[in-house]
Amino acid sequence: MALKGKVILVVGAGKGIGSIIAAELASLGACLAINDLTPVNLDQVESGILAAGGLVRSYTVDVSKKIPIQSLVNAVQDDLGRIDILVHCARVRPKANLVDMDDWEWQRTLDVNLTGAFLTLQSIGRVMRAQGGGMMILVGPPSADELGRGAYSISMAALHELSVRAAAEFKEHAIQVKWISQQDGTDQAVKQVLAACMGKDTEE
Repeated sequence: MALKGKVILVVGAGKGIGSIIAAELASLGACLAINDLTPVNLDQVESGILAAGGLVRSYTVDVSKKIPIQSLVNAVQDDLGRIDILVHCARVRPKANLVDMDDWEWQRTLDVNLTGAFLTLQSIGRVMRAQGGGMMILVGPPSADELGRGAYSISMAALHELSVRAAAEFKEHAIQVKWISQQDGTDQAVKQVLAACMGKDTEE
């Protein structure tokens, strides 16, 4: 199997593209660590992977906060020994437009979509630096420009910039950081994620 022996952490694996990616990576032999905030969603993904003969451990953690993120990273290391690849899919998508949005919803959007991503990249970056390298993949949205969803669009634009800066800074530690959007559809994005995990060239 193409990814046999690789430990891959998928953040935001409870539904949507994250759950699809997790199942596909497991089918290729990877040892999966999957994360989400909702236990019910995560249990369904885990059960599906196990039923198909895959290897998986699940971790229910709020990845918008530093201490839970560090606990997640430590738990994956303790359970699986290392983290070779991170696939980051976690996000919230509030419905309120900017003029009607309250400050809590604004802050929560930035905490999950941007700050949480930064803290996850930072924590796992330190692990990968000590390991001698690794790969991080941030999965972008189908479109970051959605009328009436200003906070979401702003957070996604900032997330893309975070991926660019992280790629430049982490390169010296043999850590690749890739941005894969869903502009060409979910199926194409999943194929690009799988190709990247297998070391094949992808268009970022």
